[in-house]
Amino acid sequence: MKKLVIILCLFVRVVTVAQPAADIVAYINNYKQLAIDEMQRTGVPASIKLAQGIHETYAGKSDLVLKSNNHFGIKCKATWTGNKVYHDDDARGECFRSYNSSSDSYMDHSNFLKASERYSALFQLDPTDYKAWAFGLKKAGYATNNKYSQIIIKLIEDYNLQQYSLIALGRLQPSEELTAVSGNQTMDVPKPVINQPVAVLELPKEEPAETGKNYPPGEFIINNTRVIFAKSGASLLGIAEQYDISLGRLLDFNDIKGTDVLEKSQLVFLQRKRKISSNEFHTVRRGETLYDISQEEGIRLESLSEYNHLKPHMMVAPGQKLNLQSRASARPILAEEIVAVYEVESSRLPKTSSPEILATRHIVQSNETLYSISKKYGVNVEKILEWNQLQSVELKVGQELVIHKN
Repeated sequence: MKKLVIILCLFVRVVTVAQPAADIVAYINNYKQLAIDEMQRTGVPASIKLAQGIHETYAGKSDLVLKSNNHFGIKCKATWTGNKVYHDDDARGECFRSYNSSSDSYMDHSNFLKASERYSALFQLDPTDYKAWAFGLKKAGYATNNKYSQIIIKLIEDYNLQQYSLIALGRLQPSEELTAVSGNQTMDVPKPVINQPVAVLELPKEEPAETGKNYPPGEFIINNTRVIFAKSGASLLGIAEQYDISLGRLLDFNDIKGTDVLEKSQLVFLQRKRKISSNEFHTVRRGETLYDISQEEGIRLESLSEYNHLKPHMMVAPGQKLNLQSRASARPILAEEIVAVYEVESSRLPKTSSPEILATRHIVQSNETLYSISKKYGVNVEKILEWNQLQSVELKVGQELVIHKN
């Protein structure tokens, strides 16, 4: 009798883990838009959310989801004040959150991850790096199953869930979605969806305009705002006194902190910049920062960042178009994402094209070091020094590095 019980338990375990492919496809079709919406709202990758939902609910068939609309196995915890349901999990009769709708569950899952300090590191990851997210969830303690990360990754890859993250980011149009299929059939995969040719690794060839080349001497107007062009080393206090403005206001107008001397030649506004630009868009040039663009266009840095779903320190990839008058539908591709997105898509390219892609350019971000960059690309620090003819390990934000990939 004891042996029979063990066999029955094993049988039940196999049945519940191996969800029918048709159920998984149905789940994806039912909830993909919720996952896309939540990624755009909070940054939780749609691919991760769908894979978690599939796994946690046995593709929508588990008792927990049927009783409570709880798609992600989130337990009550001390802070939960909503409806509850009791369900056997790691222990008997554990308290789980209960929702009025699947939409409420999807939103609460995003809020749960976003508000918890233990998951905060996930939101520093590339949103298209589903493997890093999967391992990060397990490391942060989301699940006790030792194979949790591998399960999530396999679901994403088997059912092409990555396409929903790309749709959420605006890199794939909903009309280009590939319909999921049941069984073990191999699905066609979409072409690369980056706004560059294959090679996304080949950045636009045009160089940024020479700083100050076309600016007249003295005071002039940009975007209906008074401005001058000042040379590197100029005293901001001297400029403030010359134009009868307090130093504090001058620094505020130009988003400058902690210095009285210009570190580089730049535009200096004598009035507060506008919330919108006279131009509708700005195409990012190589090496440009959001600050550079806000000065060139005469638009407030916080407005530029908000319109494009960015933070002021972020570096946008060359060739991307930024909105200057209204909120964009999706965040543009970041410079640091170029390689990450390429690596996601490169396995889908014909092998004949890969030898042509030998190197990429990396734009140095805030707090990056040669060591952290070498780890990111899996190369030696010495190689980076050699490839870029660097004499020291010191880097500057915005600096370009050539990285060769084997």
